[in-house]
Amino acid sequence: MYTLYIGNKNYSSWSLRGWLAAKLSGAPFREVHVPLVGKGPNPANRTFSPSGLVPCLHDGDTIVWDTFAIAEYLAERHPGMWPGEPRARAFGRSIAAEMHSGFPALRSEMSMCIRERVDVRPWSEDLQGNIDRVTMLWNEARARFGNGGDFLLGAFSLADCFYAPVVFRFQTYLVDPEGAARDYLHAMLAHPYVGEWQQAALAETVTIEADEPRVIYRDKLAGRAA
Repeated sequence: MYTLYIGNKNYSSWSLRGWLAAKLSGAPFREVHVPLVGKGPNPANRTFSPSGLVPCLHDGDTIVWDTFAIAEYLAERHPGMWPGEPRARAFGRSIAAEMHSGFPALRSEMSMCIRERVDVRPWSEDLQGNIDRVTMLWNEARARFGNGGDFLLGAFSLADCFYAPVVFRFQTYLVDPEGAARDYLHAMLAHPYVGEWQQAALAETVTIEADEPRVIYRDKLAGRAA
């Protein structure tokens, strides 16, 4: 059985990706919850994670830490996590990699906080650009490869695992994408794996102020109220 180390479900976007990949694999796994501490690597985590970060997957004496590495490690061992059609698979890997390495404004200006709902518009130019790019990718994926299901490449796949935190961010910050992207967002929120994670996140009582939108945007929200 795999062991997956993850952070707080309300806040940890990378843990969500790794957890969804593990669920998608269909293999049994044990969750070990690790409280998030600060923004960078936690030296205390190096006992189980070489990077000091979560998620981290253990398969016997094999340790896999980066989220993309976890996804690919599982995909090598469990069929159906990527589409069988080569063009769809290449597109899916490309958009997952783009999310893995890009969208800095989205990450910094829209922290993942599943239990919150807040409107902090107007957004910055960089953030609006990131939102527009995500919307374009979702619409393109649905138009080109969406037949056979409600998700980016038709059936739920690793591509959806990588965009699940964006779905929660859009929900939190009241982003309403245009076109097929809107239907995709609703389909993701209705997916049983995504719903399971959300219910667990809502049950958490820990508050990390550095990731709370109403703390991050306190001055902006106070000025609007005044």
